[in-house]
Amino acid sequence: MPFWGRKKKQDSTPAARPESAPDSRQPTIEGPSSPAPPPSPAEKKGLFARMASSLGRIKDGLAKTRGFLAAGFGSIFSIRGKIDQAKLDQLEELMITADMGIDTVTKLLDRVRAAWRNREIETTDQLQDFLKAQLKALLTQQDVGIGHAEKPPTVILVAGVNGSGKTTSIAKLANHFRDRGGRVLLCASDTYRAAAVEQLTIWAERLGVDIVRHQRGGDPGAVAYDACDAALARGADVLIVDTAGRLHTQQNLMRELEKIRRVIEKKIPGAPHEVILVLDATTGQNAIAQAKQFREAIKVTGIFLAKLDGTAKGGIVVAVKDQLGIPVKFIGLGEKPADIQPFDPDAFVEALFA
Repeated sequence: MPFWGRKKKQDSTPAARPESAPDSRQPTIEGPSSPAPPPSPAEKKGLFARMASSLGRIKDGLAKTRGFLAAGFGSIFSIRGKIDQAKLDQLEELMITADMGIDTVTKLLDRVRAAWRNREIETTDQLQDFLKAQLKALLTQQDVGIGHAEKPPTVILVAGVNGSGKTTSIAKLANHFRDRGGRVLLCASDTYRAAAVEQLTIWAERLGVDIVRHQRGGDPGAVAYDACDAALARGADVLIVDTAGRLHTQQNLMRELEKIRRVIEKKIPGAPHEVILVLDATTGQNAIAQAKQFREAIKVTGIFLAKLDGTAKGGIVVAVKDQLGIPVKFIGLGEKPADIQPFDPDAFVEALFA
């Protein structure tokens, strides 16, 4: 429900700050004019528990991908059909076209061909079951659960290039944790892009969560420092830190991102507990190149794959996991805050073949 923020004054004699915190501007900490009562322990019990994804929601969100694959799968996986080289070649081409990546597809098809030669699989329905099992195994090699602090707050640092859907994805994350009984605080450390702070503030108002922000052009590290202070003081369960959208080739901005991380680490030991990189699923293999650079700079722990509903090539999920070794933790399946699903490998694979 929308709310009108109110400003809360900070002590006029702030304590000495570590690296990246010095900024003469006073932070603005806005929250609901009528804060909700604190969630009960029962409400918070499942805050970071692994959530089962809705197969129906994922099927709907993957409608374009499923439509793209349907014709090809239909001719390959015919009832009681026999496997032959032509079908395997057709399957390989279809998977590459779906953006699963040449290296990944080659590895998967090598296993399929070996199983066929060894007569482990002979019919196309056996082929489908074998391929589904291989995809699920690949996607579950790492834990897709959400890392969190033993003692609140859990800090989630979010990065991504401009246009990736980062701000909307942050709103979805905030909505996800708020709906599970968590006290959520947003940090607007994207102080450079025009309207970035305003956009995140609007989302905070819509969702009824607090936000820490400085004026445009302020020191991003200082905003993160103040947000950590506020999260500790207010008993927040989750602090989500936005960062300036940047290209993976902009080394100065990548260094700034490293600096923000160091500020958070010094203020809250063990934080950030998750470093989420937002990737635009519609950019296909270019997303892989972006992710490799971010991975080196900030130790990415998980991927939020945004705009998955907007592409017919949802196989990018498989390529991201296989080529980067970073688990996909959330997928975005629409524009609304509720259009988020914790990534469930089994549900995703079943939806592809549904």
